[in-house]
Amino acid sequence: MGAYILRRLLLVIPTLIGIMIVNFTLTQFVPGGPIEQIIAGLEGGGDVFEGIAGGSDAGASETGGDEGYLGARGLPPEFIEELEREFGFDKPPLQRFLLMMWDYIRFDFGESYFRSVSVVDLVIEKLPVSITLGLWSTLIAYMISIPLGVRKAVKDGTPFDTWTSSAIIVGYAIPGFLFAILLLVLFAGGSYYKIFPLRGLTSDNFEDLSMLGKIADYFWHITLPVLASTISSFATLTLLTKNSFLDEIKKQYVITAKAKGLSERRVLYGHVFRNAMLIVIAGFPSLFIGVFFGASIIIETIFSLDGLGRLGFEAAVARDYPVIFGTLFVFGLISLVVGILSDLMYVFVDPRIDFGTREG
Repeated sequence: MGAYILRRLLLVIPTLIGIMIVNFTLTQFVPGGPIEQIIAGLEGGGDVFEGIAGGSDAGASETGGDEGYLGARGLPPEFIEELEREFGFDKPPLQRFLLMMWDYIRFDFGESYFRSVSVVDLVIEKLPVSITLGLWSTLIAYMISIPLGVRKAVKDGTPFDTWTSSAIIVGYAIPGFLFAILLLVLFAGGSYYKIFPLRGLTSDNFEDLSMLGKIADYFWHITLPVLASTISSFATLTLLTKNSFLDEIKKQYVITAKAKGLSERRVLYGHVFRNAMLIVIAGFPSLFIGVFFGASIIIETIFSLDGLGRLGFEAAVARDYPVIFGTLFVFGLISLVVGILSDLMYVFVDPRIDFGTREG
């Protein structure tokens, strides 16, 4: 098992480098870099992409030719060169990439181009929102989907199985942002009731509340965003649980256990549960990370939550490369490590599994 873990850890390095190379290369061909964003702001010329789309030099790169940056013709060339040096664009792309990776290996992610705040501080600032959405959405999904999936397996083919399947499929089909708007209209003062707050994780007087008051205020604020981000995750997990139990229930050891006179409950939870839940439980780390880092930017925007989703979107729009690549490196590294943890979860749930016996 140790050799398998070592091989997986060694594969993390080339995989992560490959991810960074692909994304860094793609950014070299995307118009409207950070310097063009600054120039457009200084000149008040509107959206930088309009000039790119309409200009005759649409193919010019960030470090290209005599014409320089589109929209920059009214600014002194010395000023443009100074911007290039400040942002590091006076160096060739390969050199910039190598310098960036050397910094990232030492976990030095630099500062945002436009906020003068370190990337690490920005991520830490946005973490509470992502932790809230990721943790509670995952826990609620598991707490509801697993018992429901077990019940559906036991009642397979009954009216209960039919109408619950219809309900979760409808929930899966509803886009999260549309459900979020519906919740706002119904329960946040949109048109009907004003039961829940419209924005933020806490109230303005949060610091003045008692401990119980802070807890209640926190849950009061997160109820609607968590429901909106969880609605579509029930279907997959519930049906996966049901199908896993159905596969196990039909096996010979279950028939033998029933023939020995064991109760259905003991057979189900004493024998079937451990084997059937292998896939579901082992997938918890990857599911949590997926929700944690993949929180919907639309849901965050609707509920005025400033999380990692909005941070990534705003960084992409502004071409804030340190934020884009810094978060990509960290999240990519975490995702690859979580993949290893998922394999270890399989072994923890069922010690009979031994990845160490795999060849290559």
